[in-house]
Amino acid sequence: MPELRSGARRSKRLDNIQPNPQQIDQADNWALPTQNKTRRRGGGGRGRGNATAVGRGRATGAGRGRGIRFIDLDPEPCEVVPEVAALGAAADPAYNRVEVVGEKDIAMEGGSAEKVLGVEEEASSTPVPERVQVGNSPQYKTERKLGKGGFGQVYVGRRVSGGSDRTGPDAIEVALKFEHRNSKGCNYGPPYEWQVYNTLNGCYGIPWVHYKGRQGDFYILVMDMLGPSLWDVWNSHGQSMAPNTVACFAVEAISILEKLHLKGFVHGDVKPENFLLGQPGSPDEKKLYLIDLGLASRWKDSTSGQHVDYDQRPDVFRGTIRYASVHAHLGRTGSRRDDLESLAYTLIFLLKGRLPWQGYQGDNKSFLVCKKKMATSPELMCCFCPAPFKQFLEAVTNMKFDEEPNYSKLIAFFESLIEPCTSLRPIRIDGALKVGQKRGRLLINLDEDEQPKKKVRLGSPATQWISVYNARRPMKQRYHYNVADTRLSQHVEKGNEDGLFISCVASSSNLWALIMDAGTGFSSQVYELSAVFLHKDWIMEQWERNYYISSIAGASNGSSLVVMSKGTPYTQQSYKVSEAFPFKWINKKWKEGFHVTSMTTAGSRWGVVMSRNSGFSDQVVELDFLYPSEGIHRRWESGYRITSMAATADQAAFILSIPKRKVMDETQETLRTSAFPSTHVKEKWSKNLYIASICYGRTVC
Repeated sequence: MPELRSGARRSKRLDNIQPNPQQIDQADNWALPTQNKTRRRGGGGRGRGNATAVGRGRATGAGRGRGIRFIDLDPEPCEVVPEVAALGAAADPAYNRVEVVGEKDIAMEGGSAEKVLGVEEEASSTPVPERVQVGNSPQYKTERKLGKGGFGQVYVGRRVSGGSDRTGPDAIEVALKFEHRNSKGCNYGPPYEWQVYNTLNGCYGIPWVHYKGRQGDFYILVMDMLGPSLWDVWNSHGQSMAPNTVACFAVEAISILEKLHLKGFVHGDVKPENFLLGQPGSPDEKKLYLIDLGLASRWKDSTSGQHVDYDQRPDVFRGTIRYASVHAHLGRTGSRRDDLESLAYTLIFLLKGRLPWQGYQGDNKSFLVCKKKMATSPELMCCFCPAPFKQFLEAVTNMKFDEEPNYSKLIAFFESLIEPCTSLRPIRIDGALKVGQKRGRLLINLDEDEQPKKKVRLGSPATQWISVYNARRPMKQRYHYNVADTRLSQHVEKGNEDGLFISCVASSSNLWALIMDAGTGFSSQVYELSAVFLHKDWIMEQWERNYYISSIAGASNGSSLVVMSKGTPYTQQSYKVSEAFPFKWINKKWKEGFHVTSMTTAGSRWGVVMSRNSGFSDQVVELDFLYPSEGIHRRWESGYRITSMAATADQAAFILSIPKRKVMDETQETLRTSAFPSTHVKEKWSKNLYIASICYGRTVC
């Protein structure tokens, strides 16, 4: 266990989104979907001092830019959500008193899943009613259990008297879904899933809910009985499926998702277990259904009809780890592209019987799986697969956040694999044929003249310099790079003699880079090179002398360079050293009036400094395993500008802020280069663009 480091106050919260790989595995958990929203305003004031299957027939176990989600074969759906922090819990500390939080936490963001599941098991230990009658429904006798997952349990319900049909409100057998009133899915009222069914009941490919209501301690849905899931079919076929069979599933699944999306919802948990066939022997035995809407969310605002806003919450994960999109792993707001990416992984799993990221265990499973997903090319993922599967994967993984999918084109990818003889097809694809293929042929011909669009995610992982340039009035700026420890002092002293102070520092290959300029507003400055990553004792000593951290850098050998200055606007600071990007801690400090003012990494460790009275009114995070180009551009469009950044060999993190005082020229540019950008800096200077931040680490080229 790494040694805990702390100062005036130690945080007891668990703050990492990708914990230590040596941690033991944990079961997945899920909760009521929350609005992915992190934007906060007015937080920087001056302070003194411191799924179950519904009705299964049987149980189943170099870029530049200009600113203007049982440990068994298939895990349970999961939603890891942040804890609610108490606001204003601490009294105002004394003037210039400081807080240090330097722990190296290694537990997964969101707490222990076992504990969450334990609560649910306690709630579900209440026996379900032996007889059920809700709303205007007939009376049903509760029979065998079909399965459970998340917060619900599904049983067979047999009508006590009457009934003549196999499906519908007059069916002899139905599926009864029970959710205990204390379940987190209920949240002091009917389950969230009920709201979704109110809108989607009768939607193509969605099973009918005939009655719903509360009886005793349970909220109950009365639904059609369905047949086996695609997971069951895959198992019964020796855990392998023929390409033409998977292609039929593909086109019908795309059609079902299209109708769901047209209603303004995304499913949020697309996987083989959530696609079910109709009852065997019934007229619908070859019809495909999509079940379990507990993680569904709106992609379109129900009032305005506009696409929901983009956001990223790295501490929120919704879905099933194996099939979730990379955007879900990274906590981005769900949109249509995420359902389609999960469908791509589902299809490849059914075809090949395995996905490259299966087998990861431990508390950091989601982190490792997401990293592997982003590092696995479509060519490698779809090797030995027919070409349509690779084409589909490429198309859906490069969609933009608010892009409308071309469902017809996606369906048409698989047209060549579909069995011409209708009676030989494993399922009915009526919906896909009626609204997909005819229209798809036309659209594909039209698309031939389209210009190739910029790919959102594809690219080769790279390790590069990332530099950010802000528009400033003409000023003197100087840079040094590849600076050894022994030569650092002479560069700093010479800069000080010329009226320059250090504005930012970085490290590559255990050598330092420093930027000095005349526009910092500092009156005095001290720095320390230390073999310890963010040396607590020295920092606290300088705090007592009214110096504040203005820039930090860490080297891959674990050493650090800390620069502290007088003349900053800060009134209190706190920093954290963590084995993973500490978004949860950052979110807590935001609520206390702090903002991120410096970041760095040393190897895989993160160091983040947050300050009060930073001059920012709002702040957001962009975190990615490659380079979050789309996210940065969306933030720019909303008035944010990059104010801090850092990168490891695996991830890059950007802090984007809105200043309290609007600047005259908001132009900001970024540059990614293999070598230190010395050949580009003078060109930027000629346009009055000056280096505002620089780091070395993970990008994409």
